Amino acid sequence: MRRLLLLRHAKTEIDTPSGKDFDRQLDPRGLTDAAAMGAWLNRHPPLPDLVCVSTAARARQTWDLVAAELTDAQPVVAHLDELYGAGPAELLAVIRAAAVEDPALLMIVGHNPGLHELALGLTGHGGADARQAIAGNLPTGSIVILDFAIEDWNDVAFRGGTLVQFVSPKLLKGE
Repeated sequence: MRRLLLLRHAKTEIDTPSGKDFDRQLDPRGLTDAAAMGAWLNRHPPLPDLVCVSTAARARQTWDLVAAELTDAQPVVAHLDELYGAGPAELLAVIRAAAVEDPALLMIVGHNPGLHELALGLTGHGGADARQAIAGNLPTGSIVILDFAIEDWNDVAFRGGTLVQFVSPKLLKGE
C-alpha cells in the first residue's frame, strides 16, 4: 500500500515586485492557512516520508510552514524545478521517480491546474462526498489524500487510486 498527499500551495499575493509569477509569496491568509494545514496533518498521521516541493516561492513557503507544525516527522525533502507548471503527466513522472527513495507516504507540494487535474485523474474510487468536493476545484492550501494498492511507486496509474480524504483551510474553519 502506498499513500499520496497532494498539497496545493496556500493563498498568495496577486503580484510581486519582480513581476514574475514564480516569485509570488503567500499573503496573510496563506500564512495562516498553511500553518493550520500543517497542524491538521500533524494530528492525522501517518506523516510523509518524502516531500517533493516546487521551487516556486509560494510552494516553498507553504511547505516550510507545514513542516514547522510536524512535531515527529523528519521527511526527506526534494525541491524540484519540474513541479512548477507541471501537468498531470509530468507530476506522474515525479511520483514514479519516488520509487528510488521508496517512501510509504509521498507528498507533492505544487500548483493548479496540474495538481487538480492529477487528483481527478488518479481517483478511481473513494467516497462520493470527497469526490464531489474536488470535482470543480482544488482550493489553495488543500490536501488530497489518495491510497494505491501497490508496492512500487512505478505502478501508480490513472484511475488507480482511492480518494481517502480531502481537507481544505475552509473545511478546517468549519470543524
